[in-house]
Amino acid sequence: MKTNGSVAIVTGASGGIGVPTVRALVAAGVHLVLAAPASEAPVLERVTAEAIAGGVRAIAVPTDVRKREDVDRLVRATLDEFQTVDVLCNVAGLGSSPSLLDETDARIEDVVNVNLLGCARMMHAVLPHMKAQRRGAIVNIGSVAGEAGVLGIYSASKFGLRGLNDSVRREVRSYGIGVTLIEPGFVKTPLNAAMGDGLPSPDIVANAIVAAIERPRRRVIVPWAYTPAVFVANTFPWFIDLVFGDARIQERMNRDARAERAAAESAT
Repeated sequence: MKTNGSVAIVTGASGGIGVPTVRALVAAGVHLVLAAPASEAPVLERVTAEAIAGGVRAIAVPTDVRKREDVDRLVRATLDEFQTVDVLCNVAGLGSSPSLLDETDARIEDVVNVNLLGCARMMHAVLPHMKAQRRGAIVNIGSVAGEAGVLGIYSASKFGLRGLNDSVRREVRSYGIGVTLIEPGFVKTPLNAAMGDGLPSPDIVANAIVAAIERPRRRVIVPWAYTPAVFVANTFPWFIDLVFGDARIQERMNRDARAERAAAESAT
């Protein structure tokens, strides 16, 4: 579908991938309904103002995708303002430690609730409208960690999203609705701050989202350099077991994650 003049809901619009996504959509002429938790309201309002200054219509709707009433309110606000929902970009997401044992029960629930169930709720809410108009595009942000189980509950949530994406794509294919899964590797966001400045810009994810709206695909891996690793993970899972089952690798992964968490906690 054409992006210019279409209407898109973007969850996680205040985040490290969400903000570049908003800018890429503005450049493509997309009118926007921007969603993020109420705690992110100042950033959300700033990004919305930037979108309007860029020449599109845009509104901000504070939304917790863990709550169905918030999701329904977001969709109602979109229809009230624009009378249509053409695009859904499920960008909202939470990370986790590599070790499942490092997480609290509440954090485990939150990761699944946002990364998997939040996407399911959003799709469940917009699809009746897209099916009625027989057009639409949905873009879900997965992860290469959804191809290889190496990051605890985060990997589990992204594995689940991959299955959900496939199922919904097949369910609505005959209605002219495209459903694409974008699977980023490590990109430069606050979630990966400990990995330094050498990571690719999140703009590559934002540009992939715009391209997926215009030309839906089953799966897009960015940066492309992760594609061979995904192939190996799917074709030779024993090799991933061998590498990531090594106690030294696990210790290094978890040491870095624990150090990053300790630094964040001390800063607050």
